[in-house]
Amino acid sequence: MTKRQFQHLLETIVNSTQKQEGQFKETAELACDLLSQSLKVDNIGVCLFSGCETSELIALSGSQSQASFNQSSLNHASRPAQGLCPNYFEQLKRGRIIDVIDVEQDCRVAEIREHLTANAVVSHLDVAIRINGHLEGVLYLESLHPHEWPESEIHIVSQVADQLALTLATQRAYDTDERLSLFLKAIEQSEQISMVVNLATDKIEYVNGAHHAISGVPKQQILGKSLACLDFFKQSPVQADAVLAQVKQGKITKGNTQLTRRDGESYWLRYRVRPFTTPRGNHYALVTAEDCSEELVQQNELERLAWRCSLTGLYNRSYFNRALEKLRSGHLMLIDLRGFKRFNDTYGHEKGDSLLIEVARRIKHFASVKKAELMARVGSDEFALVLQGVEDEQSLDYAIKRLYHQLSLPVQVGAESFEAKPALSVVEIDALEAGFSALTCADIAVQYAKKKQGSAIQIFNHALLNTFKEDAQIERDLQAALKNREFELYYQPLKDLGRQAYIGAEALIRWHHPKKGVLYPGAFIDIAEQTGMIAAIGEWVLEAACRQLNLWQHHNINISMHVNVSARQFFSTQLYDQVWQLVTRYRIRPNTLILEITETELMEDVVYATHLCKELAELGVGLAIDDFGTGYSSMRYLKQFPISKLKIDRSFISDLSVSRESREIVSAIIAMAKALNLSLTAEGVETAEQESFLSALSCHQAQGFLYSPALREAEFSQFLRANAETPLH
Repeated sequence: MTKRQFQHLLETIVNSTQKQEGQFKETAELACDLLSQSLKVDNIGVCLFSGCETSELIALSGSQSQASFNQSSLNHASRPAQGLCPNYFEQLKRGRIIDVIDVEQDCRVAEIREHLTANAVVSHLDVAIRINGHLEGVLYLESLHPHEWPESEIHIVSQVADQLALTLATQRAYDTDERLSLFLKAIEQSEQISMVVNLATDKIEYVNGAHHAISGVPKQQILGKSLACLDFFKQSPVQADAVLAQVKQGKITKGNTQLTRRDGESYWLRYRVRPFTTPRGNHYALVTAEDCSEELVQQNELERLAWRCSLTGLYNRSYFNRALEKLRSGHLMLIDLRGFKRFNDTYGHEKGDSLLIEVARRIKHFASVKKAELMARVGSDEFALVLQGVEDEQSLDYAIKRLYHQLSLPVQVGAESFEAKPALSVVEIDALEAGFSALTCADIAVQYAKKKQGSAIQIFNHALLNTFKEDAQIERDLQAALKNREFELYYQPLKDLGRQAYIGAEALIRWHHPKKGVLYPGAFIDIAEQTGMIAAIGEWVLEAACRQLNLWQHHNINISMHVNVSARQFFSTQLYDQVWQLVTRYRIRPNTLILEITETELMEDVVYATHLCKELAELGVGLAIDDFGTGYSSMRYLKQFPISKLKIDRSFISDLSVSRESREIVSAIIAMAKALNLSLTAEGVETAEQESFLSALSCHQAQGFLYSPALREAEFSQFLRANAETPLH
């Protein structure tokens, strides 16, 4: 083959459309065909290498190309992978050319000899296709007969291999440009901000169009400029500088920031900054960001619904508990509105809500002055806040009194003015014993505050905690008391002052505690009411009293039985059914069973109480108002209720000899009872002087230590016999 022919072959490849457009496969096929036409060899092929594991036959011309062009044929015609013959490929990479006349004798092809002989190759020429010294593939020529490779053939094949290398490089460059163009267009189409920052110069070297869409600032105004021109660095410099410092330390940083656009509109930006280093060692950062305003608004709304009271805007109990658990210091203040249920029932829920909203507003105002951030509505009529940074007792005392005073001021609801009646407890968080939450201790203290006269303020202390522990033990013991039959009824006689005869008994519960001995109701009734156990105890008391009344009536002891009923028991839906069953089962004579309920409890639900009293009266069961004179009833309600008796509270009786006011009150009550035709009993009579005063005013009945304390059943029966019991009044 002449030099002119070689030159023509090379120019054909160089000037081909396939090479100019970087079409490597097509250029390889053209080169193989041209070489096959010009050189007397059997096979010419081009093979590319992908790593050490695979090789791919790109083009093939000659006798093997006539075989069926399936994968097995291609693998058979191509060169083995680099990992299978490392020495051979190392020679090809360093020397570029391996020209073998006799495959069987040449040690350079020892690793691929089996492959060559399997294809009946006797002589072959391999020329490396290299880009920047990196072995990318091989252009090989094979002869099935002995063939010497003249310098001219080696030269032209080497030049063709160079052209293939250039074509491969062009194709990869085009592919790279296409990918870069694709990536760039994709980034430009993104609604998320993408920005590249040079960390050496702090300059913005790229930013996509989303920055303008989100921030309102055209990218031409920031491209190539310092980071200081960004709104993030202008409006949140401390946060921005901290982010930049972390990124320069090689840390990935992310977060949210609130910014304001040029038109004054506020928005939230969520950002993520990832540092990276280019192959040349230059340090950059990729910044991605998105407008998350809508998401945060929805999240804040969900949090508000989950953690906020919809009425007052304060945190709710769930959030307050979570936040309180994390605190190790400060003072917890718990506010309870005394009598709020009565207020709600009397004036309606709308005015009740207005009262709560105003109380919440006052708490917020106090918190803002004291720089307290944690405040909540923790119950229907309970509020709490945490005061921190109080250094001395004097400052704490002043803050407590100021809050209590503000909450105690009249609340204007419409045209009317009402009292909020707060009860306030205070707990020092860091002084609590392990195992007791601050809110639990505040609940304990506020119960004591509600019972105080005057300022209803209680500071939690260890004495209260010890009392609480004792109450907790009583609660546990109560659970076993009914089962173990530890309760017993005692009976205190009622005397008819006019006839000087005993005509009734009040059933009073006693608890034979296995360790503490006999306990009076004051030691456990409040705990039973708080825990709900009062219902079961009340049921037992009522049945035991009816059973005893039945026995007395069976033995012709004609007295009435007075039984105390708690508010929980009275306002339950089960009282009427229980009384009906007991009256029927024990055949109780009409008007001999009298239920006693306190004046305050009776007024909790006037409508319900009126209906129930009428139904009980139809069963022949009387109703007595206990502790009369200490509650809020009026003449209108007394006329409305079908009550049979009033019981004057013992506090008035005990002061008869020393208090003119008590004497006047008792006189007024007796006169009112006469006017309403109600039976009247004075409680707590202890002296003959008290009895004389009551008799002079025609008070009907009396009970107290002057006559007898509460007695066990056997002792009570003896008492009646000793005092010549009289027929039923």
